[in-house]
Amino acid sequence: MKGSLMVAIDAQTVEEQMCFSQGGAAGNGVASPLPSMVRGACPSLSAPMQTGDGLLVRLRPSTPGLTIAQLRLLAEAAERHGNGLIEITARGNFQLRGMTPQSMPGLAADIDRAGIVPESGVTIEVPPLSGVDPSEIADARGLAERLRNAVDSLHPKPLLAAKLAIIVDGGGRLVLDEISADIRLKAVNAADGSQLWRLAIAGTQATATPLADLTSEQAIPGVITLVKALTAIGPRARGRDLDIASLRARFPTILDFSHAESTAPDSPVGLIPLNKQHSALGLRPAFGQIYAQDLIRFLDVAKLAGVHEIRTGPEHSLLLLGLSRDRIEDILAAAADSGFQTRAGDPANYAIPCAGAGACASAYYATREAATDLIKLSPELLDGSLKVHLSGCAKGCAHPSPTMLTIVGAATGYAIVVNGSASSEPVAYIHKEDLKSALAALGELVRNNKAAGESAQQCLKRLGRDAIATALRQG
Repeated sequence: MKGSLMVAIDAQTVEEQMCFSQGGAAGNGVASPLPSMVRGACPSLSAPMQTGDGLLVRLRPSTPGLTIAQLRLLAEAAERHGNGLIEITARGNFQLRGMTPQSMPGLAADIDRAGIVPESGVTIEVPPLSGVDPSEIADARGLAERLRNAVDSLHPKPLLAAKLAIIVDGGGRLVLDEISADIRLKAVNAADGSQLWRLAIAGTQATATPLADLTSEQAIPGVITLVKALTAIGPRARGRDLDIASLRARFPTILDFSHAESTAPDSPVGLIPLNKQHSALGLRPAFGQIYAQDLIRFLDVAKLAGVHEIRTGPEHSLLLLGLSRDRIEDILAAAADSGFQTRAGDPANYAIPCAGAGACASAYYATREAATDLIKLSPELLDGSLKVHLSGCAKGCAHPSPTMLTIVGAATGYAIVVNGSASSEPVAYIHKEDLKSALAALGELVRNNKAAGESAQQCLKRLGRDAIATALRQG
C-alpha cells in the first residue's frame, strides 16, 4: 500500500476505549480484530475503532483534496465494505462506518487503488482553501509541508501524544479559528506591512495562549522548540502541559498582546468568492453524514458542472473547486436533493449532534432525530448566534468545547447544560419522554422574550440560567 489508513478516535469514542493492535494482521497491513492492551487514542496505522455500528475508519488524505473520480471510488468502497455511511468530521476528516474485521483488507486495497494516500505522522492542519485563496496572508500549506519534514527529521524521533494537533493558518476566507490545537501558527500583518506568524499553544484562536510573533524563518524552529519541550515532558504531553513563562523567555520576538486580531470567520457553507473569475462552493452533509449512493449521485452532477477537485473543510463541510458559474443553480438543486445543506444560514448548521444511539454504544438517545426535532420545534433558537450540542452522553465528543446549550443523554433522561460542555454542571434535568416539549419550550422562551435586534444568544444570556431552567421544567 502507498500509505496506511490513518484511523483516529471516533466522534463517539474517548481515551478510555481500547484500540485495535497492529499485530496479528497476517502481513496484510490491516489491523487485527484483537483489542490492544494499550489504552488511549488510536495510532496512525491501519487500526479501526469498534463502535456501535461496527468498525470505524477515520481518513485524512495527504493531498489538499480529491478528484471526483477518487471521491467516487472512496464512496463505492464505503458501501462495498461498510454500511455505506460517510461522515465529514468537524475537523474535515472522512469517516467510514460499519466495517468488519473481514472487510478491512478489501477497504484498504480499494483506497490504495483510488490513489488516496492517507496522511501519517503528526497531525498538521491548514485551512482547506490554502493555496487557492488569493486573500490568504501567507502560504500555510507550504509552511506546513516544511514543518512536517522538520518534525520527521528529528533524531531521536519524538514520541508525541496520539491526539496532538498543530494548526498552520495563513488567513483568508476560511480559517481554523474555532478548531482547538496544541500548537497554533496564525499569519498576521505587522504594523510595518510585513507578515509574521503568531505562535500560540493549547486552544482555539480565542482561547490559546500566545507566545510570540515570528518571521517565516523563525516559525519552524519555534514549533520545533515546542515539540522538543513536549517530548521532554512525556508521550502523553499536550499543549496545556507546557510551561508558558519559560517558553516566552526563549523566543526573540514577543508579541504585543494589545493588538491581537479578532475577526468572525466566514462560514464554509455557501458560495465563497475567490476572485472575479473563480469561487468555491461549500456544502455540508446533513449533520455531517451522507450515504454513499447519495454522494455518488451528486458527484455525477458535479462532474458535469466542471468541478475538478473536492476538499474537506471545518464544520463538516465539502468544498467544490472548478465549478462553472452558469451551473451554480443546477448544482445547488442537486446538492439539496442529495441531502446537503447549501446555505450558511440554514438552522441545521447550528445543531451539533454526535452519532447517537445505534452508532455509538455509549449514547443514551438518538441525537440526530432530536436535532431534527429541534430544528422543527425551535427554529428561532438556531439563528446563527449560538450552537446547540446534542450529546449522547457526558463525554461530549462531537463538540468538546462549551456551547450556549448542550443536551446530554443520561440513563434516566437528559441533562441541560448552559454555557458549558457536556461534562459541566447542568441547570436542569428532564425525563426521557419530555425532550420534545423541552425543545419547544426553549424556542418559545426566545420567541417570547427576545428584544428588537437581539440574537437568540443575547436573549438567553440576558435571561440567565434560572429563567432557562424554569422554562425547561414548565415545558
